[in-house]
Amino acid sequence: MKIGLCGTMSVGKTTLVNALKDDIDFKNYIFRTERSKHLSSMGIPLNTDSTLMGQLVFASERAAELMQENIITDRTIIDVMAFCRSSKSMSSAEKDHLNGVLWHLIKEYDIIFHIDDLSVPIEDNGVRETNENYRLDIHEKISSILGMYRYMPGKVVTISGTTEERINQIKSSII
Repeated sequence: MKIGLCGTMSVGKTTLVNALKDDIDFKNYIFRTERSKHLSSMGIPLNTDSTLMGQLVFASERAAELMQENIITDRTIIDVMAFCRSSKSMSSAEKDHLNGVLWHLIKEYDIIFHIDDLSVPIEDNGVRETNENYRLDIHEKISSILGMYRYMPGKVVTISGTTEERINQIKSSII
């Protein structure tokens, strides 16, 4: 299966992926986490400063993940679309064109788990935007994109709670 976790920044996606690595039920999966620190160190603008080229890098990483079997990722094409829409450095045409292409890749996921829990405090990892309004903006954009895609029952599942509760929700949806 191709499993994607999506949600705004600092809601526990990477924590959840790392916890799933230790779960015997997921021993045959490949796990990928976003490399924003690495990409930032390469000079790729992130967050509201992200450019078309920067978003293409993120999109290509997500697309490459979708070429794998049995993969669990802590970001999805949907996240890239939301961050693209929130970029202050991209033109409207760039946003529309990139999101139009990315829309077609969403169907490659077998299931997408949306972590919809803004109660988790924003963690400053040195790269992530810590502005609460920006976090909420990304959350709203992700929710909007998912709202357009929810016509496929079982394809998008919203999860919440502790890491253990989230793991159990994932298991009950796929196992």
